[in-house]
Amino acid sequence: MSSSVPPFAELLAGCERSAVHLEMRDVYAVTGEAERLAAWRDGHRLDPADRASWWRPWLSLVEETVARGVEVRRARVVSEPVSEYIRYEHSFTFTNVAAGEQVRWLPRRRASDLALPGNDFWLLDGRLIRWNHFTGDGGSAGQELSDDPASAKLCAEAFEAVWGRATPHDRYEIR
Repeated sequence: MSSSVPPFAELLAGCERSAVHLEMRDVYAVTGEAERLAAWRDGHRLDPADRASWWRPWLSLVEETVARGVEVRRARVVSEPVSEYIRYEHSFTFTNVAAGEQVRWLPRRRASDLALPGNDFWLLDGRLIRWNHFTGDGGSAGQELSDDPASAKLCAEAFEAVWGRATPHDRYEIR
């Protein structure tokens, strides 16, 4: 494992075939998001017709990556009833989909018999893992890179198992 992790945009730029992301937390408290979450709590919602107002530069990066022929998929394992944070996240996921990312949701109850890694991750081209570490309250605790073949295999199998059971974003109803 490496403690020196290049910016994610650089990692994604080197991706040739696939980038898959597994999220398994019910709350994230990442830097820069508190203001958007507070606005959402106050009733603000993103306007589907106003693409310029959406989360940039992330969505631009996804659009560019997908345009290069890289498949970008995200699966979220969530507890039901969902947390406030997951309601917030679900409310703007249409922007990820519009940018070309495929997103699915899996209720945690349906993941009980799946072997899942202990941390969220991105798996790039099936070989490079960027582990995302979080504190107990959802703050970022940093990232690590790994190209360990056994870990990459675990991540690939876990992601595909979740993906196979999960519901596409446009059909997932918040409970």
